[in-house]
Amino acid sequence: MSEIISNSGLRKKKLKELILKLHNGENPKQVREELKSTLHMIPYGEVVEVEQELIREGLPESEVLKLCDIHGEVLEGHIDQRGAKEIPEGHPVDVFRQENKELLKVIEKARMLSGTLNTSDDKSFGDLSLQILSCFNELMDVDKHYKRKEYLVFPYLEKKDITGPPKVMWGKHDEIRDQLKGCIEILRTEGLKKSDLEDAMEILFTPVLKALADMTKKEEEILFPMCMDVLTTEDWWQIHKQTLDFGFTLYDPQVDWKPEGISSEGDENEGIINQDGAIHLPSGSFTAEEIKAILNTVPFDMTFVDKDDKVKYFTQGTERIFARSRSIINRDVRLCHPPGSVHIIEKILEDFKSGRASHAPFWIQMQGRFIHIEYFALRGSEGEYLGTLEVSQDLTNARSLSGEQRILSYTGKKD
Repeated sequence: MSEIISNSGLRKKKLKELILKLHNGENPKQVREELKSTLHMIPYGEVVEVEQELIREGLPESEVLKLCDIHGEVLEGHIDQRGAKEIPEGHPVDVFRQENKELLKVIEKARMLSGTLNTSDDKSFGDLSLQILSCFNELMDVDKHYKRKEYLVFPYLEKKDITGPPKVMWGKHDEIRDQLKGCIEILRTEGLKKSDLEDAMEILFTPVLKALADMTKKEEEILFPMCMDVLTTEDWWQIHKQTLDFGFTLYDPQVDWKPEGISSEGDENEGIINQDGAIHLPSGSFTAEEIKAILNTVPFDMTFVDKDDKVKYFTQGTERIFARSRSIINRDVRLCHPPGSVHIIEKILEDFKSGRASHAPFWIQMQGRFIHIEYFALRGSEGEYLGTLEVSQDLTNARSLSGEQRILSYTGKKD
């Protein structure tokens, strides 16, 4: 017995035998008891190695996927995490783990709400189903968590010849996503009956909540410790830099991780435009076509003047307040204003450049419309002056609004 416990090769051989017993239909409870009596605890890395070996030896990935939940239950509480590396705050794995904490909170809330379903009456059922739908909408956000694993972490594991477990885990991701979509579809059904939702709870809702919670355990106990062992700091830095292409799940990191020994040179520009042509910014990304559409759709005019007082850009919305033509591009902003107001423009620019001011608002009445005009100083990360943004908005209609128009009153009719 002690020989098996202390010998890695024998431990893996025994674990493989136990998983194959599950494959052959043996009772999971009996297999779990045998595991407890022979192995006690299994290092996380050996679980991954055994899965990988089974796939290499011909056990179909689809079968490993089918067994995934069963052998996960058998192994629960018997995975040894001693020796796992410490994870710095803000590190991609730290972010994954914080997201898991938030997911588990929503899972618990969904379970609690679902548990009150049988005691709800017809009057309260509508409100309860909306609350459950809200939980499942939040849980669908796990797609971003899974995609970061699939497209950022798994490729680095595959480079280390760890291919089987990522494929199996990706398969479980797809199952969970499909089940979540099914739950949301049911909850959005018009005229949903309490009895229909009760029936769906057992066959769909409860299993997917369990699958989501189980996946967090697989990550915490096996995947993440193993990844910390095999991936380099440079690997994690590349993963970290691409994370915003996918977004976060129910959590916004409070610390921007930067490992020691990684050069900052080129970081500001590197990754700004990725291989798909997306413009990458700290809070997200979009293509040039998308940002053009955004800037030309916002309900106000914007003009950008650079630090040398040259007009560099203006929006081209359908209803401009002040006429602009491309002939003003690279023109000194002073030449774009009437001579009588140039001294005010000079004063604003001087105050913005010196740091005495960063905002200058004005409003005028023009042809029966109330026009609000604001100038904003644009500053870089070190506070340096980058230029001025002029924003003009017609607030005539906004000033006449009263009461409320909530989103639920939307009809889809044109204004």
